[in-house]
Amino acid sequence: MNRFRLSLVVMAFALVFLVDADGRAQSPDRAQLEKEIQSLREQLRQKEQEFLAPSAEDRAAFAEFLSQPNTGLVRLLPREKYDGKLTAHGGGAYYSFSLLKHEYDNGSDIELQQNELSVGFAGANWGYLAKLGDVPLETVGLDHFAVQFLATLEVPSRELGAREQQRLSGSGVTVNAARYARRGPALVNTTYVLRSINYHTSDVLVAFRIVRQDADGSMTLLWKKLKEFPQPALKP
Repeated sequence: MNRFRLSLVVMAFALVFLVDADGRAQSPDRAQLEKEIQSLREQLRQKEQEFLAPSAEDRAAFAEFLSQPNTGLVRLLPREKYDGKLTAHGGGAYYSFSLLKHEYDNGSDIELQQNELSVGFAGANWGYLAKLGDVPLETVGLDHFAVQFLATLEVPSRELGAREQQRLSGSGVTVNAARYARRGPALVNTTYVLRSINYHTSDVLVAFRIVRQDADGSMTLLWKKLKEFPQPALKP
């Protein structure tokens, strides 16, 4: 190898070394990036909680009611608008009155979509919803005529029975002049009663009233838990 070729080889190795060293110097610190991602995720979670929270005005207006046990105030977002836009699975359209969270999973009790409320989502889970009209939420208890049907419903432990309840709730049933179905229109200043059966998770009876609808279609529900039943099991 002559001196010229040797010089080229040396220069080539030097260039490779410099490029590699520069690349290592400029490569991101992955541990630091992980910390930044976690920080951003936490910031996003906090912003979403603020976005989902009911207004301060409503919290103040219903403060006395909310001071009672087993009560709450929750905002539901329209699924057709926000699903996939939030980190919360379901886009804030779902809520669990037992688990007290918006995240869609086996414990979800209610959904808002296309100005309709619905209950009973995954697997053999089912439920009924009844519109009581413009009546004060405080007057709705276990002795209310429209609540009694839901309070005394027997929950089947076999899948065949659960599927039959799904079928009935899909078509709707009328008992003592009250209409019960899986879904119904979401109307402001209207009170409802709901029973939601999520096998192996929860069985809850709730009365609620829609007290607000905002410009983005989200709705604020004032609610109280009337009864929580034993966790239902399901056999094949």
